[in-house]
Amino acid sequence: MTRPAGPADRSAIPADDARAALHRLRAEVAKAVVGQDAVVTGLVIALLCRGHILLEGVPGVAKTLLVRTFAAALDLDAKRLQFTPDLMPGDVTGSLVFDPRTAEFTFREGPVFTNLLLADEANRTPPKTQSALLEVMEERQVSVEGTPRPLPQPFIVVATQNPVEYEGTYPLPEAQLDRFLLKLTVPLPTRDEELGVLRAHHAGFDPRDLAAAGVRRVATATDLAIGREAVGAVGVAEPVLGYIVDLCRATRVSPSLELGASPRGATALLLTAKAWAWLAGRDHVTPDDVKAVARAALRHRVRLRPEAELEGVTADAVLDAVLGTVPTPR
Repeated sequence: MTRPAGPADRSAIPADDARAALHRLRAEVAKAVVGQDAVVTGLVIALLCRGHILLEGVPGVAKTLLVRTFAAALDLDAKRLQFTPDLMPGDVTGSLVFDPRTAEFTFREGPVFTNLLLADEANRTPPKTQSALLEVMEERQVSVEGTPRPLPQPFIVVATQNPVEYEGTYPLPEAQLDRFLLKLTVPLPTRDEELGVLRAHHAGFDPRDLAAAGVRRVATATDLAIGREAVGAVGVAEPVLGYIVDLCRATRVSPSLELGASPRGATALLLTAKAWAWLAGRDHVTPDDVKAVARAALRHRVRLRPEAELEGVTADAVLDAVLGTVPTPR
């Protein structure tokens, strides 16, 4: 399991080298997953901001393979947990187990003790188990019998949900959705990309054997730690701060929305814009950086009015309208 880098390790690697290493992730992940550069960038941003991701896509678009490949290219530990209606909180966090040899209770770690946890179909488990996961996401530790047990660092949750099948599910309420830094959509591949997938499988590609596919480590937790410090130093001018606030406030008065972005949404937009700017090689945030991440940072924090949904309006369309109407600072 990857451990956080110490000060000596970080000082030995310039921030530019760390950024270059993180940029190499796209090409490395593409060896196993075709055409998901935007999602890979979102995963990097989440790690740099210590945030969590809600990943949405129809079955069969390689969401699980994407996370596994990303973790392998970063040399991070990854675990997958399939959420089901009978899953209990202890199945997520771990629990005390009686050891008859010592006549004592010992703690058996749950799957959250990892770097990247893929919470597959998180909306299929009851609210009690969902809340256990969300508490771990917020506190980054597990407390059992009053004893806190910190999770390894870095730690993020990538929770998936199926956008076309809601029967027998427990949709995450808005207050819980708001705790995800980004909501990323995994699109269906283009025709050429799908042909590439078939050619790879025809040639013998095995999604369970990433080493055979040539996936190797191109970045580490040390690069992430350096990047996180560099992102924190990215400057934001007062007009850009005002622009972020104005965008979020505009969602609260949109006639198509009954719930707009919260102040936590504005904070998420700020953090992700700083990470985007740093990955682009800038030491300050521009309005274009804010626009680039606005949909991913806000689409799950707004709720459409029922009449707007009936008319086929989407959250992204509303956000596009907001981005088009709020004056951009110069």
